[in-house]
Amino acid sequence: MIVLRNLAFYPTFYFGSVFYVLASLAMAAIGSSALPKVVAGWCGFHRFCCRSLLGIEIRIEGAPLAGPALYAIRHESFFEAIDLPCLFDHPAPFAKRELFAIPGWGRAARAYGCISVSREEGARALRAMVAAARGFVAAGRPLAIFPEGTRIAHGERAPLQAGFAGLYKLLALPVVPVAVDSGPLYHRGMKRPGTITYRFAEPIAPGLPRAEVEAKVIEAINALNTSSPPSR
Repeated sequence: MIVLRNLAFYPTFYFGSVFYVLASLAMAAIGSSALPKVVAGWCGFHRFCCRSLLGIEIRIEGAPLAGPALYAIRHESFFEAIDLPCLFDHPAPFAKRELFAIPGWGRAARAYGCISVSREEGARALRAMVAAARGFVAAGRPLAIFPEGTRIAHGERAPLQAGFAGLYKLLALPVVPVAVDSGPLYHRGMKRPGTITYRFAEPIAPGLPRAEVEAKVIEAINALNTSSPPSR
């Protein structure tokens, strides 16, 4: 059954995604305000494929804040990266600069409001990220970041990238850690049925020392990071 589920999921999701990619590029080219709806539609299509074809259910414990915040999300698979527009209302995600070089995708990502992360440029890049983030916060959009910087295997822990502490200090926003356990189910290859859980932790107030806030974030985003796979 797992093989059949995957044989159904991959062509359905990726061929269906072609429509959303082309629509996103068109909306980005003309500067249409419909772009966020197209992206949210793609995310919803992905959730539909996960539920109906893979047998993956999504459980959410807690909820985003009503006001502005920086959401620090555990990163185990592509699932949570694709799922952000379903988890939040028109989020502004931080994304690696290399992704913006992808033909077509980069233009659409900038038009949507993704924030480029360049670790090599140091303080200059941090200032640019903070300026962009403040603009999105002023527009009422939540900020979303994967503070580990890359996907981390389920059951493992990783330190946070240095830029996270700078963003926390300069943005002066509450940080909401979000744990997720997608890794055991949403593999790069064969995906498995089960339940993926998001868990929103209590917000962390701005102004804490770097070591303290990083320790709190690491502990909270790893709340679901157990060695055993999540059950249905």
